Amino acid sequence: MYPIDFFWRAAERWPDRTAIDAPEGCVSFAVLAEQVKALAAGLLAMDPTPQSRVGICAKNSAEHIVALLATLACGKVWVPLNPRSTRSELRRLVDATESTIMVVESAYADLLDGAPGQRVFSHAPQGETGPTVTGLIARHAGAAQPTIELPIDATQAIKFTGGTTGAPKGVMQPYRAWVANICNQIQSWGFDEHERYVMAAPITHGTSTYVLPILAQGGCHVLMADAGAQAVHAAFRDRAGTVCFMPPTLIYMLMALPNVSRADFPALRRLIYGGAPMPPEKIRQVREFFGPVLCTTYGQTEAPQILTAMRPADFEDPDNWASVGRITWLTDLAIMAPDGRLLPRGEVGEVVARGDLLMTGYWRLPDKTAETLVDGWLHTGDRGLLDERGYLYLKDRLKDLVITGGFNVYPIDVENALGQHPEVHECVVFGVPDDKWGEAVHAAVQLRDGATEDATALMAFVREKLGPVHTPKHIHFYKSLPRSPVGKLLKTAVREDALKAAATA
Repeated sequence: MYPIDFFWRAAERWPDRTAIDAPEGCVSFAVLAEQVKALAAGLLAMDPTPQSRVGICAKNSAEHIVALLATLACGKVWVPLNPRSTRSELRRLVDATESTIMVVESAYADLLDGAPGQRVFSHAPQGETGPTVTGLIARHAGAAQPTIELPIDATQAIKFTGGTTGAPKGVMQPYRAWVANICNQIQSWGFDEHERYVMAAPITHGTSTYVLPILAQGGCHVLMADAGAQAVHAAFRDRAGTVCFMPPTLIYMLMALPNVSRADFPALRRLIYGGAPMPPEKIRQVREFFGPVLCTTYGQTEAPQILTAMRPADFEDPDNWASVGRITWLTDLAIMAPDGRLLPRGEVGEVVARGDLLMTGYWRLPDKTAETLVDGWLHTGDRGLLDERGYLYLKDRLKDLVITGGFNVYPIDVENALGQHPEVHECVVFGVPDDKWGEAVHAAVQLRDGATEDATALMAFVREKLGPVHTPKHIHFYKSLPRSPVGKLLKTAVREDALKAAATA
């Protein structure tokens, strides 16, 4: 069984139900299925090669969903391209995957100027001469449902994690991982045909893991014309949203809106947060505001979204609030010592996982794959423990990943960018706990002799190279960065200084 088969079966079972509720109108399962078949035929006409890559660069929209489902339906590999990224970053991903087709929202076409690959424009202005989503659907109307004859380990998507200024790491997510995610999501949250999923987070990121689970059960995706807390609030208040995945930052923004109360979320059943931790006091506040609907998951791009799940019932016990839940179906998870021994309950070590949810490896990076997948176990780079009840508690990360507002930032990427500034002698980048962002990106900088401190200029420099997500929220200046006796920069000492400064402030 392939991931797209969940959609085909739902369309056959619930043809008249609404699959997409968008600002421009509603789309039934039957109509959506016909659009997906037609666009899949159009993509195959452009490039019939199985497993060729299709990049999609667009905001959340009905056409984005159609393009994603069509890519899955015709045996091609989806490459998500975040329109908030910079031109150089997107070009790097397109070049790495050798994408032959790119579905591009017309407003972002300039981001891919000069990149290879055939274009298909979504939300194209009238008079557009190139292929468009609507044009391909019209041209191939009535096309038959395509068939897929590929092994279950064949790649369904290549999602990138880190490496925006060096060699990118493309995570190859196979068909079996997507099927495992769909089953885990449905079992963990009890999705049914009454779900109305509010698409608050980008499809290019965590929201993609909810597209098929919701549709598989006959549910509906609720799209918004605008982004932000006001639009999400309106979707719940006026359009009967029942479930949503979002970073903690957005949850806090919803609660801070003027004159907003729990009554504005009448149908809400599941409020799933991820991408950043939520401190216990914030959990208390969120539960007091929204009631017993809070959920969270733990996963990685290498094991998408849901290795573990914390259900609303799990949050009833405050002792569980520091946990990320218990192991989901189709997943095995353990704690491993540095020598490869599996540790007993209660002992801290590296979190490792195995099972159908895992990636097959990193795109064209066999050495990195061999480092991460060892004897069937995925080495997550996170340290934690499993308690006697099977709840996973994360302690810290072996890797220096910063998760800010639901997005992953690798310090080395920001350090490489900052280091290109002519006045920067040396720098180190790290994350600091932040009430709004979960973690905020901070940088410690040692300037060259004679240079003057200008944090605004350095932030603008990084923003131009990497975009807003990677831009430090604060820069700490040092006359001389702290070092070990052998000259190694002491990132821990710098981070401790930043924490002390924040506490004093």
